[in-house]
Amino acid sequence: MFKKVLIANRGEIALRIIRTCKEMGVKTVAVYSTADAESLHVRFADEAVCIGPPPSKDSYLNIPRIIAAAEITNADAIHPGYGFLSENSKFSRICEENGIKFIGATPEQIDRMGDKASAKATMIEAGVPCVPGSPGIIDTAEEGLKIAEKIGYPVMIKATAGGGGKGMRAIWKKEDFKTHWDSAKREAAAAFGNDGMYMEKLIEEPRHIEIQIIGDQYGKACHLSERDCSVQRRHQKLTEETPSPFMTPELRKKMGDAAVKAAEYIGYEGAGTIEFLVDKHRNFYFMEMNTRIQVEHPITEQVIDYDLIREQIKVAAGIPILGINYDPKLHSIECRINAEDPYHDFRPSPGKITTFHAPGGHGVRLDTHCYAGYVIPPNYDSMIAKLITTARTREEAIDKMKRALEEFVVEGIKTTIPFHLQLMNNKDYIAGNYTTKFMEDFVLK
Repeated sequence: MFKKVLIANRGEIALRIIRTCKEMGVKTVAVYSTADAESLHVRFADEAVCIGPPPSKDSYLNIPRIIAAAEITNADAIHPGYGFLSENSKFSRICEENGIKFIGATPEQIDRMGDKASAKATMIEAGVPCVPGSPGIIDTAEEGLKIAEKIGYPVMIKATAGGGGKGMRAIWKKEDFKTHWDSAKREAAAAFGNDGMYMEKLIEEPRHIEIQIIGDQYGKACHLSERDCSVQRRHQKLTEETPSPFMTPELRKKMGDAAVKAAEYIGYEGAGTIEFLVDKHRNFYFMEMNTRIQVEHPITEQVIDYDLIREQIKVAAGIPILGINYDPKLHSIECRINAEDPYHDFRPSPGKITTFHAPGGHGVRLDTHCYAGYVIPPNYDSMIAKLITTARTREEAIDKMKRALEEFVVEGIKTTIPFHLQLMNNKDYIAGNYTTKFMEDFVLK
């Protein structure tokens, strides 16, 4: 087992990793920008190293400074959390070259699954169902038009280096193809420095359902059931739950088996998710793989009593997994609480928290790095907390979430708590009747 782990991240996920390391008797090193000097992850780590000014490129994305921090503190492993460098193969490789264990996927696995066109080709080889589309990168609009005619409209064009909805366009008819193609390529080039595009059949009434997997260093993988992440705004998840209200035991087995097949085909090491689109007929198609821990991992932990961070660390240390596939025994829901104003197009609301009262009670979990007096910097993602409720049934989990949201007091800034309260009272959400298009018709009152 490792003696000391450096956490190359910030906020609630850094604090989450520190807690498990402490329980395992592993020393921790926090890194932080000057904007995060008062964050709780800095306070609770055994050691802390300032790695630069607030901009991410000068701190949390600055590989030389993070490696230097690991070396001066004698850390023998680095946990990247999610976001930032968690899916950066260059960082994983540099850790390897410096004799520091990267707690996550290998550089080769990140490269293979990080590029969406490459990932799809790999999954086709593995026999995992994929959305009909282009065999790889499309070079010209003319080539794209031919492929669209072949697979049939509507189609979705996507940036191969994409994320967060950038470089993505739905096209419903031939006449609109060229306009959307040009727009998506420009956006992708600006966002990622890569304007490579590929195409897929647009799945109507889709649900975004992901399967949590774990793989060890010996070629064995297992799945830990599914999470439904369909409630999204601009391709950013707002709330997640497990089990999915759309799931059947037969579908769970099929999707779980496909996810394990995918992980074992590439010899996947660590925690990750196989992301699927599921249509209204319960046909499922591979969408992408996330080669890291997910923001929404706590709901899986809650329904099967399983510490995913602990398992990540054990796998990285060379300990084999048990290899058991899990079915959820309880129901869990997560609401992402962001420092945003939902009444003004969810615009960011950084600033000082003057009052912070955390909800509690049986079946309530709050993952956060915030407290009264904490100043939320404007430089990073606006998520300030994850509120998770767990109960025997979905109805009880929703009722518990309503109560917890009402009890959650954050003053001094705007938050998305009012949005989530309205969502938990929405008749379609309560009925489990939602798709990835749900927010297009949602009106905050």
